[in-house]
Amino acid sequence: DGLSEHVCISPTGVVRAQRHVAVQEGPLYRTEGSHITIWCNVSGYQGPSEQNFQWSIYLPSAPEREVQIVSTVDSSFPYAIYTQRVRGGKIYVERVQGNSALLHITDLQARDAGEYECHTPNTDERYFGSYSAKMNLVVIPDTLQTTAMPQTLHKVEQDPLELTCEVATETFQHSHLSVAWLRQRGGEKPVEVISLSRDFVLHSSSEYAQRQSLGEVRLDKLGSATFRLTVFHLQPSDQGEFYCEAAEWIQDPDGSWYAMTRKRSEGTVVNVQPTDKEFTVRLETEKRLYTVGEPVEFRCILEAQNIPDRYFAVSWAFNSSLIASMGPNAVPVLNSEFAHREARGQLKVAKDSDSVFVLKIYHLRQEDSGKYNCRVTEREKTVTGEFIDKESKRPKNIPIIVLPIKSSISVEVASNASVILEGENLHFSCSIRTAGRPQGRFSVIWQLVDRQSRRSNIMWLDRDGTVQPGAAYWERSSFGGIQMEQVQPNSFSLGIFNSRKEDEGQYECHVTEWVRAVDWRVAGHRGAPGHLSALSPEMGFAVTAISRTPGVTYSDSFDLQCIIKPHYPARVPVSVTWRFQPVGTVEFHDLVTFTRDGGVQWGDRSSSFRTRTAIEKAESSNNVRLSISRASDTEAGKYQCVAELWRRNYNNTWTRLAERTSNLLEIRVLQPVTKLQVSKSKRTLTLVENRPIQLNCSVKSQTSPNSHFAVLWYVHKPSDADGKLILKTTHSSAFEFGTYAEDEGLRPRLQFERHVSGGLFSLTVQRAEVSDSGSYYCHVEEWLLSPNYAWYKLAEEVSGRTEVTVKQPDSRLKLSQAQGNLSVLETQQVQLECVVLNRTSTASQLVVEWFVWKPNHPERETVALLSREATFHYGEQAAKNNLKGRLHLESPSSGVYRLFIQNVAVQDSGTYSCRVEEWLPSPSGVWYKRAEDTAGQMAVTVMRPDAALQVDTVVPNATVSEKAAFQLDCSIVSRSSQDSRFAVAWYSLRTRAGGERDGLGLGEQEEEGDEEEEEDPTERMALLSVGPDAVFGPEGSPWEGRLRFQRLSPLLYRLTVLQASPRDTGNYSCRVEEWLPSPQKEWYRLTEEESAPIGIRVLDTSSTLQSIICSNDALFYFVFFYPFPIFGILVITILLVRFKSRNSSKNSDGKNGVPLLWIKEPHLNYSPTCLEPPVLSIHPGAID
Repeated sequence: DGLSEHVCISPTGVVRAQRHVAVQEGPLYRTEGSHITIWCNVSGYQGPSEQNFQWSIYLPSAPEREVQIVSTVDSSFPYAIYTQRVRGGKIYVERVQGNSALLHITDLQARDAGEYECHTPNTDERYFGSYSAKMNLVVIPDTLQTTAMPQTLHKVEQDPLELTCEVATETFQHSHLSVAWLRQRGGEKPVEVISLSRDFVLHSSSEYAQRQSLGEVRLDKLGSATFRLTVFHLQPSDQGEFYCEAAEWIQDPDGSWYAMTRKRSEGTVVNVQPTDKEFTVRLETEKRLYTVGEPVEFRCILEAQNIPDRYFAVSWAFNSSLIASMGPNAVPVLNSEFAHREARGQLKVAKDSDSVFVLKIYHLRQEDSGKYNCRVTEREKTVTGEFIDKESKRPKNIPIIVLPIKSSISVEVASNASVILEGENLHFSCSIRTAGRPQGRFSVIWQLVDRQSRRSNIMWLDRDGTVQPGAAYWERSSFGGIQMEQVQPNSFSLGIFNSRKEDEGQYECHVTEWVRAVDWRVAGHRGAPGHLSALSPEMGFAVTAISRTPGVTYSDSFDLQCIIKPHYPARVPVSVTWRFQPVGTVEFHDLVTFTRDGGVQWGDRSSSFRTRTAIEKAESSNNVRLSISRASDTEAGKYQCVAELWRRNYNNTWTRLAERTSNLLEIRVLQPVTKLQVSKSKRTLTLVENRPIQLNCSVKSQTSPNSHFAVLWYVHKPSDADGKLILKTTHSSAFEFGTYAEDEGLRPRLQFERHVSGGLFSLTVQRAEVSDSGSYYCHVEEWLLSPNYAWYKLAEEVSGRTEVTVKQPDSRLKLSQAQGNLSVLETQQVQLECVVLNRTSTASQLVVEWFVWKPNHPERETVALLSREATFHYGEQAAKNNLKGRLHLESPSSGVYRLFIQNVAVQDSGTYSCRVEEWLPSPSGVWYKRAEDTAGQMAVTVMRPDAALQVDTVVPNATVSEKAAFQLDCSIVSRSSQDSRFAVAWYSLRTRAGGERDGLGLGEQEEEGDEEEEEDPTERMALLSVGPDAVFGPEGSPWEGRLRFQRLSPLLYRLTVLQASPRDTGNYSCRVEEWLPSPQKEWYRLTEEESAPIGIRVLDTSSTLQSIICSNDALFYFVFFYPFPIFGILVITILLVRFKSRNSSKNSDGKNGVPLLWIKEPHLNYSPTCLEPPVLSIHPGAID
């Protein structure tokens, strides 16, 4: 599947593969109702070869929720939504192999769209790799439509056929369509007539391929969705049901095309009535037995109706092999063999008449014996002028026998030897004896039959005296290695020089006698064998390697001998090669070779051996000795001797006859015994960060004064299984930093030192950090110089451990714990002080946080925070209580922080404290929190000002006459603040009958105190109320329209009651509420005060004249009705004048700083039923 396999190496050195799960690449687009498959493979796993697979889906409506579908191991795995489809076999998993499976969904539904996950349960020793893979499946509607009109057509042979099919799709994805017309007859398999592939390539099945290539069958696209099938000349074989089949293809992400859906149309039944075009064929000849050289004629006779108007093709066959063919144009075409005979006039293929076709052989050969036949095929001419085959017929075969001319020759074969040694020369002779008739010519062929009964031609001489070698002997013949000649008219020889092993076998001489009639004819054939055995030089060829010193130490010498058997003569060359496999490798390489011509050739990798190796070859034998001096570990390994037996070929090339490899000789070169000892003492070291860590490594003894040492420094942490390399100093004093030093940033902090004494090594870690704590040790390697001047590691040893603990500085942070209580008035300023008495380091940075506990609120809330970068931040409490803009921070000296809350409000009350964090820089420059402390608490109470409101009455008790006006003054003697505002209300006080009352308070706020005054027998009725925002309340009903309000000064309010009546007699009072603004500019009621009651008495002064006028209707209308319009116009004029004058007065008062009265021009109240003058009163709606 093209996936790379991941591997890992465990600490034990075992290579273990990493599990990898792969799933078919998505997204895949599939149509509803289709049968889909999704493959899933797993590789790199352990455990059984047969793995299990579990499929789940993540639906688009809940992409985080896994919905289980099907499992190969757990039948209860599917969720309820898929259980029925899994049990019904509509969803199942097909195993392809042990590690590969296919998910099948036979009837795809729209709800099956989503992200599919293939999971393989773990069978490994531990989790390593991926165990699942995901892909997306998109389900789209099946919109493919294939329609054709069902019908039944009756046609006659040669009639044309034309059918159309509509194919359409509405898929939004990019897809291709393929359309095919098929013919089905009965229960037979459908036959493809013609198709248009998705790549727009036309194709037909074998039955229609020729007709389609000739244009007899066409497929045309008309418009965007119509496909037309045309068959120009129907044949009886075309009968059946024709239908259209379309497929919609989409390209998957892996580049392959997939048929999402297939649809077929309704069928059209086509019946084809054949015409009468039957014909018969017969084959004739004179006799069946012939002799070589005689002629023969075969006549193929066609019997049919209307032959001249029809087209026929004739083909001739011999032993079922085509020899000639003739089309309707009567031009014969022969194959290569018979074409040569026809060209020489020995054969003729012709058309005698429209119904007779002739094959004539003028001179028969013996190989012409066999079965002859002819085949007649009727052809039909297409619209393009080309021919297509239709019905074909042939008669029975006619066998003939061609007898040979008899011959009486005999052949004998002789050789110079039957057994020779490979490389010697070989001679054969072939003698021919004849009797009874004149001698003709001979052709001779020498053949070799090897031990595997394979026959090959060596050389042959034809009847004309031309010699030709066989294909396998052509090269040897060209170099004179094989020769053939005619010694006498009846004697032929074969010579083989420098024989080979493959020349062994049975040699045969085949002689053919030729006589001439019309042409040369074979009169007879004879053959005779001869046997040859060739001995191979490699028989008994063997090589042995020996050594008397298999184990040596550095600088010693050792010898190796290569013994070759048997002893060969000088003409048989032998080459000897010593090969070497160094210790720790798996391949041999050539050291030195004694070549076949006596030279010495060194190998490519033998440079280290040349100056210390001597090679010697014995004169009396082919034995080779190898002597190596000053042995080192580079000479340690396995040695082997390879001998090769060679032969010189006819073309001056060499052939290796045999190769023998000796036994292995293992030479061990031992190193000196080590005396290395490293100090194993253990040490414990505790220090504060930023101090240096001093580590020592001491070598107590060494093997040689010339020893060099490589020192590796390690640290082991409790969380690690093994130590991690910090620094390595090689034996050549080169430095290499370990990955731990790079990852932890130790490189710039390391300092290595080798003391003059030579055996003491020191490593210093500067500016120690807490993370540097651990167990440190050194690993010492002892190196010596080998005899070949290469350094090698003799021994290694590990030192004792130094346990290092790096601590942070002790915390000395301390804050002032002074407690306090503070009470202030609103709008004043509060100072909160946070004093740091001591700190751990002067280089530390502080984070100061102020917080508050509110009454009835257990959780503390942050007011403000000063970060260690000196950035001031507001807390959540600042946002709640609108503290932003009212907080101010000062630090007059180091360690002293003062937070000021300006313009305090009651809601700022609470218990305040501060918390300080101390941050220190680590040696690497990273800041960390070392300590924190909380200071003493300060209880802050914010109070409102004391109430000083006093109200008095200015007007004493008064008596007024009826219809007159009386005044109710409300005077404020003192107030609590210059910023106060007042709400004023006047009440009528009357004694409640029966103890009941329905008195009204000051607006709606007065109603809240009703229950507290239920025992008060006084009935209170509100005349008028004015709020602190200068908004008037409704007038009391008895006084509606008769009230006039005035604010004479900021502390004096007056209410005038016009048109007094006896009902107005009683006590009156005014109630004043004092309102103050909070620091947040919100008004609140501080206190309220009520004046002493004022007694008002109204006298009844009714007139007799008034009674007379009011009781007489005629007099009433005379007095009041007629003057009314005139009087009204005058009043309106007066009001307009006064209104303008009051506006100018109001503007001037505002400029002089005198409080304005919230009064608009009063309206007139008068009664048409009395003689009282009009009354001016304040209407509540006219007051701003």
